[in-house]
Order: sequence, then structure tokens, then C-alpha cells
Amino acid sequence: MKKLILISSAVAMLFSACQKNSLVNTDTPSAISQRNCGSMEVLAEQLKADPTLESRLSAFESVVQNNIKAIENGTSNYRLVNGVIEIPVVVNVLYRTTAENVSQAQIQSQIDVLNEDFNATNADFTKVPSTFSGVKANVGIRFVLDQVIRKSTTKTSWKTDDAMKKSTKGGINPTSPTTKLNLWVCTLSGGILGYAQFPGGASATDGVVILNTGFGRTGTAAAPFNKGRTATHEVGHWLNLRHIWGDATCGSDLVSDTPTHNTANYGCPAAGHKSTCTGTPIEMTMNYMDYTDDACMYMFSAGQKSRVLATFATGGPRNSFAR
Repeated sequence: MKKLILISSAVAMLFSACQKNSLVNTDTPSAISQRNCGSMEVLAEQLKADPTLESRLSAFESVVQNNIKAIENGTSNYRLVNGVIEIPVVVNVLYRTTAENVSQAQIQSQIDVLNEDFNATNADFTKVPSTFSGVKANVGIRFVLDQVIRKSTTKTSWKTDDAMKKSTKGGINPTSPTTKLNLWVCTLSGGILGYAQFPGGASATDGVVILNTGFGRTGTAAAPFNKGRTATHEVGHWLNLRHIWGDATCGSDLVSDTPTHNTANYGCPAAGHKSTCTGTPIEMTMNYMDYTDDACMYMFSAGQKSRVLATFATGGPRNSFAR
């Protein structure tokens, strides 16, 4: 199990990783055979555009680490509704064709998946191997569909430049982004399944973007991304979780109970797949923050849960959602 690295170094590492992984974002939608998340690339662009963002992220990380300690000591506080944090969700649908105008049933299926995955009620949670049975976690967050906003567009696809979040660019402005999670569902270019804005960014662009064929588990959702796990992965980013390999060779995801991964995993790795990093630990390939197919990711860890809850606690970057 990895040790947490220094906070200032963590931010620098993330910035470096983003620069190395800069996304080539074409206008052409394409069939997707393996997971590709644009969150780190978007963060890289935000860091370039806003010189103050790096210091804000570092300050928030310090608060989050202190809140994690408070959670472990049982002294942290955040608003609970029947024992869980409750988050209203606004779904913004941008469509050019009838198929892109995803149905209410498809939208509800995605809300259902989020609730299952973040509350450990997903049917495949029982598949977590014994190696990780001691750290598998129920994060304890309820997602409630607040409203659906639909808008017709002439655009054939959208890039990762946040245009879909701006009415002036033909998109839809976020609704109450400091108290509601906004999801944008649209056709994305460049082979991207989705991307999220990490806590600490501008509220005008806050939220998660999901490819319409990787959204929910019915309707237009297409295998191998037809079980709603793209949104689970991206909402994980929105809740301050990093990719499990730390976006660097044998990097850190700032969570102490996830094994060190040498890089991302794709498809459905064989059971017991080992890392090439120090100690050659068995990798947690079934973690939602890896890059495996929907059918092969089905758990968060206890450390990830603490990191998420710390984001909602006093002074945390998502505290406005838990008042």
C-alpha cells in the first residue's frame, strides 16, 4: 500500500501528468473500444488559463487531508439525510438527432447506477476479491434527479473545451452549480467517454460531461460502456478522486489503501493481475477509478470514501453541497 505524498508535490505531479497527457481533440465522433477520460487534460488547460488555480488546489488538498484525519477520529461534520449525503442532479441533454435526445428512462437508469455504485448496492459488488474485502466501501451518497433540461443543436459533436456548458456557445449553462451536480449528455469528439471538473474550479463550468452512448444502461448505451460506469468514474473525479495509477508510472492517487498501479488497465484484466511497481502488489483493477470496461469495475475503497467525505466536510471544496 502506498504512502501519501506531500501536498505541494501532489499538485505539481498532477500538473506535470496533465501536460504529458494533453488531449488531441478532433471534431469527429468515433466508436470507442477502450476507456478514455478527459478530466486530467481539462485540468491541465484550466491550470494554464488560471494562474491562481494551482494554489487553490493545494490549499484545498491541505484541508481535505485534515478532514480525512477528522473523519478517522470521528470528529468531522457534514449534513446527512437519513444517514447519507444527498445531491440534487440536473441533467442537461444536447441533441441533434432523435437518438441523441436520450430518454427519461435512460436518464433514470444512470441515476440508479450512481446510487447503486456509491452505496455498494450494485449487484457485482459481491465480485470484489478477498484480497480487497477489508477495504471495499459504501461511500454513502444519494443522487436525486432534480430536473432535465433539453436543447436542440446543429453541432455534430462537442470538444472538451466546456462549450456545452455555455449558452453563448450553443450549450446549456449550469443550474445552481454550488448546490446541484450538473451532468451534460452529448456527443463528444476525440474518442472521449466523458470528463469532470475537479473541486476548486470555476462554478460556471462545474459538473460532469458524458458521451450519450456511454450514459446509463439502456437506450443508446453501447457495450462495453453500457452499465453506467462512465458517470460513476467521472462523478468520482468531481468528488476529488484521482485515477488509481496517479496519472504517472507508479504514481499516487492520494489514497492510502489502493495498491500502486504502474499504469491504467483496460478491458477486463485477469484475476490477480499484479503491478510492476515496488512490491508487485495485486492491482485493484475493479476500482471505479481505473480504466477497465463497465462490467469489470465495481468498487470504491475505504480510503476513497474518506477522501470524498472530506471534500464535503468543513472547509472542503464541496462543502456547499452538504450544508
